[in-house]
Amino acid sequence: MQASTLIVCNALVILLILSSCTSVHSDDEVHVSIMNRLGSGKNLTLHCQSKDTDLGQQNVGDGSEFGWDFAVNVWGSTLFYCDMVWEEVQQYHFDAYYFQRDFARCESQCSWLVSGEGIYGLNGQTGFWEFAYYWSG
Repeated sequence: MQASTLIVCNALVILLILSSCTSVHSDDEVHVSIMNRLGSGKNLTLHCQSKDTDLGQQNVGDGSEFGWDFAVNVWGSTLFYCDMVWEEVQQYHFDAYYFQRDFARCESQCSWLVSGEGIYGLNGQTGFWEFAYYWSG
């Protein structure tokens, strides 16, 4: 075998090993849920989507939740974002799942709680609800 062919083969083997160590498997299922805890019977209107999937507009009653399942893409760039509206907030945009932020924080279950003061996210590593977003305005 020629030296240049051997170098190319070794480089390919190294690349395969590195990519298998850092790749995201497309069968990694994640469940995202958004809970309406606004209180006083206030409804929450959500419209969540990714680049490829539009989940449509959802009306979530007080005390209810909306959720969906998906597989993380192999590139680790999965992003689901939501626009929400309720009585006191006419438009709010947030990332419900962003792989770079959430792959360790919520691994297979990403839970969000919408309250009168803002949005809390459940940290799967600590088990604590963390305040994530204030309502602007």
